[in-house]
Amino acid sequence: MSRISPFRWFGLAAAIVLSLSVAASAQDAFKQFKQLDSTPKMPKLNAFIAPGTSTAPSTALHDVALEAKLSTDGQPLQQGLSWYVFSPIAGPDGKLPLLASSSGGSAAFQLAPGDYFVNVSFGRAGVTKKLTVPAKGETQKQVMVLDAGGMLLNAVSGSDVRIPPDELSFSIYSNDVKEDGTRGLVMADVKPNTLVGLSAGTYHVVSEYGSVNAVIRADIQVEAGHVTQATIQHRAAKITLKLVADKGGEALADTAWSILTAAGDIVGESVSAFPTLILAEGKYSAVARNKDKIYQRDFTVVAGRNTDVEVLMKEQQPQDAPDIDAEPQVEQIPQAQQQPTPGHVPAQVQAAPPVQEPLPAGDSGTSMD
Repeated sequence: MSRISPFRWFGLAAAIVLSLSVAASAQDAFKQFKQLDSTPKMPKLNAFIAPGTSTAPSTALHDVALEAKLSTDGQPLQQGLSWYVFSPIAGPDGKLPLLASSSGGSAAFQLAPGDYFVNVSFGRAGVTKKLTVPAKGETQKQVMVLDAGGMLLNAVSGSDVRIPPDELSFSIYSNDVKEDGTRGLVMADVKPNTLVGLSAGTYHVVSEYGSVNAVIRADIQVEAGHVTQATIQHRAAKITLKLVADKGGEALADTAWSILTAAGDIVGESVSAFPTLILAEGKYSAVARNKDKIYQRDFTVVAGRNTDVEVLMKEQQPQDAPDIDAEPQVEQIPQAQQQPTPGHVPAQVQAAPPVQEPLPAGDSGTSMD
């Protein structure tokens, strides 16, 4: 065996001392961290302490079950509900702090003894109730009655012509008329066959077919616990305009169109070879301008009868179009003045009797198509 020189012994001893020093420093460093020797208990999302209540671990939480019905004798809703639990003490902003929320059907929360406000909503229908959680004993199940129903809307053109859903929309208003003649908007741009949850009562519904002047109004009643299905009958049709040299010929491009009522009011304008408009039944005039020449034809719109209106260039002597700056301006009457009198229920409205089955549990904005 070879002998180790004194210099090598000295280096080896220094390396051992340095290694022990580093190990000791590492041991001291790990002592600064708290050991996670157990799984931490995470609080439940629906466990809340009432304001002013002690937050000590000994504070007992109580299970609170809630359910909602559309009517007193109805069945609890299983979906489509939104629950909110508020503190009764207003915050710095003057609003009641939201403590918990849940969506779906029946709800269950764990709450400390104290007072709360509980709100449940189904679509545009809702009710709020004060809840007191006692310090001792169990809290009874809270049953909240919405006194609400559903509305399902659709429309046809003429007697039975189906209207494409993307060309039809509904707006639901309160039935009460304000001093200025307006109504409170409850829900806008409701698509056909959409179930809307509403408090029981009568509502003013405005149905719009297209974007010109095909508008029908109706008063529809909603009964608690039932679905009211209503089909509104539009007295309108879809018209396609064409400027042609011969009957059945190709439509000329770069044509500007103006559609006037029998009274001379402009209801629609377009720059297209063959524009399509949805017009309420009645008499109109189509004015076409092409290459500084003006052509005109009178036509009649029959409810439910979609048709093409051809303006023939050879059937009339074209007129020279005036300069744009010198062209007289025709004042357009606001659409609201062209609609039927608010509150009037036209005879064309066909409202089906309320369905006697309980309201299907569903989201208020879920399409039924």
